[in-house]
Amino acid sequence: MPALMIQGTGSNVGKSMLVAGLCRAARRCGLSVAPFKPQNMSNNAAVTVDGGEIGRAQAMQALACGLEPHTDMNPILLKPETDVGAHVVVLGQHRTSVRARDYSALKPTLMQAVLESFGRLKQTHDLVIVEGAGSPAEVNLRAGDIANMGFAVAADVPVVLAGDIDRGGVIAQMVGTQAVLSEQDAGMVAGFLINKFRGDPSLFDDGYALIEQRTGWSGFGVLPWFPDAWKLPAEDALDIASAPHEGALHVVCLGLSRIANFDDLDPLAQEPGLTLTMLRAGQPIPGDADLVILPGSKSTRGDLAFLRAQGWDIDLTAHVRRAGHVLGICGGYQMLGQVVRDPLGIEGPAGETPGLGLLDVTTAMEPAKRLTRVQAEHVPSGQMFDGYEIHIGQTTGPDCARPFARINGDDEGAISGSGQIMGSYLHGLFRHDGFRTAFLSSLGAQSNGLKYDTAVEATLDALADHIEAHLDLPGLLSVAR
Repeated sequence: MPALMIQGTGSNVGKSMLVAGLCRAARRCGLSVAPFKPQNMSNNAAVTVDGGEIGRAQAMQALACGLEPHTDMNPILLKPETDVGAHVVVLGQHRTSVRARDYSALKPTLMQAVLESFGRLKQTHDLVIVEGAGSPAEVNLRAGDIANMGFAVAADVPVVLAGDIDRGGVIAQMVGTQAVLSEQDAGMVAGFLINKFRGDPSLFDDGYALIEQRTGWSGFGVLPWFPDAWKLPAEDALDIASAPHEGALHVVCLGLSRIANFDDLDPLAQEPGLTLTMLRAGQPIPGDADLVILPGSKSTRGDLAFLRAQGWDIDLTAHVRRAGHVLGICGGYQMLGQVVRDPLGIEGPAGETPGLGLLDVTTAMEPAKRLTRVQAEHVPSGQMFDGYEIHIGQTTGPDCARPFARINGDDEGAISGSGQIMGSYLHGLFRHDGFRTAFLSSLGAQSNGLKYDTAVEATLDALADHIEAHLDLPGLLSVAR
C-alpha cells in the first residue's frame, strides 16, 4: 500500500498538524489511513491500546484517522530526562537510557523495529502518512538516521518538504535544504509546501516560483495560518495557554523543566470561564491564582530542585495561606508529599529529596512502570471519568485515606484535611466533560457547556477543510507510493 512522508525544513514547522489534517482529509476520501513517526522526542506520551506509550502527536493523528493509538505508529520514542540524556522507548516499552552522544551508536539497531512497524501498518491500511523529525538538513546526523531521509530511503517513501514562512527565510530554508542533501536524499523529495502564511498568499507567488525554479521540486501549495490550531492537543508545552479568552477563574500551571503529559491542560485552555497561565521560569505565581497545577514530570526530584530555584515553593505556601487550591498530577503529586526516595537511581542519581510537605504522603521510586488506561470515580463529586496512568513510583501516607479517586474499588490519590491540596496519578481526567464541570464548580467557576471531544473532532474537520481549500490534495496523494 502507498505511503507519503512529510518532512520539515526545521523543528516546529507544523509537521504534526499537517499530518493530522492530511490523515483526516484522506479518511474523508474513503481511505483507511494510519499515521506513522519512526522516531519522536517528547515527554508528552499517550498510552496505547496495546499497553505501551507513543508520542502524543501520533495519538492525535490516530484520532484524525478514526483509530486507537498503537505502538506501531511511533516505534521509537525518546523521553528526555536531562539536557544530555533520555529514556529510549521501543515499541511502547522502556529499553534503555542513553546519553545523547551515545545514541548515534544505538540508532542502527533500531531501524529493524521501525521498518517492521511500518510494514504492519502498510499491510492493514490503504495509506500511511509519515511524519519526519526535526529536519533532513541536519546532515551531520545522517549516518544511521531512522527519522528522516534514512527511513525514507530504506522504506522507499516519497517526501514532501514543509517550510514555515511565519518564522521568515522560507526560500533559504527550501533551497538550502536541497543544497546540503546528498543526491540520493534530494531525489526522494517529490515536492514542497509552504505552511503558516499570514495575509494574502498571492504576495508570495514570486517566492514560490523561485523555489520551484531553484530546486526543480513541484509545489503543492501555500497553506494559510490555521487560527484554530490551539484547540488541538498540544505536543509542546510552549503551545499551551494560547486560548484567545480570559475567564474569572485563574488556573496557573508550573512550567517545569521536564514537564510531561501536559495534555491534562488542553481542555482547560478551551474553557471560556477560566484563564489558563503556563508559568515560565523566573515568573512568580500570581497572587490572584485560584488553582495551581503541578503537572507531570520526567524527573521528579530534578524538577523539585527546579521548582525551588524559581521560588515557587515559597509562592505555593503563600497561595495556600490565601485559601488557594493546588492539584498535583503524577510527578506533581509526588512533589506535594514529604519526601521522594529513589534508592536505585531510576530517574537520576540515587538518593532522596524533601518534598513540598503540602500532603502527608511519601513516594518511593520503583523500576516497574505503570502504563494503563483506567475508568475512575472522582470521590468528592461522584463523577466517573476515563484516564490513564504512566508513571513509576508508589505513593503512600495518611492523606491517602482521603482518596482523590477510586478505580475498581481501590483508592487512588490523596486530599489534604483542608481539601485545598489534591494529588492523583491519573492523567486525562479533564477531557471528561462531567468531571471537568463538577471540578470547576467546586472552585466556584461555571463551565460553559464545552464538549471537549466534540470540539476536537470539529477542529480536525476544519483543519481538513483548510487543507483541501489551499493545498493540492489530489497531487499530494498521487505521489504516495
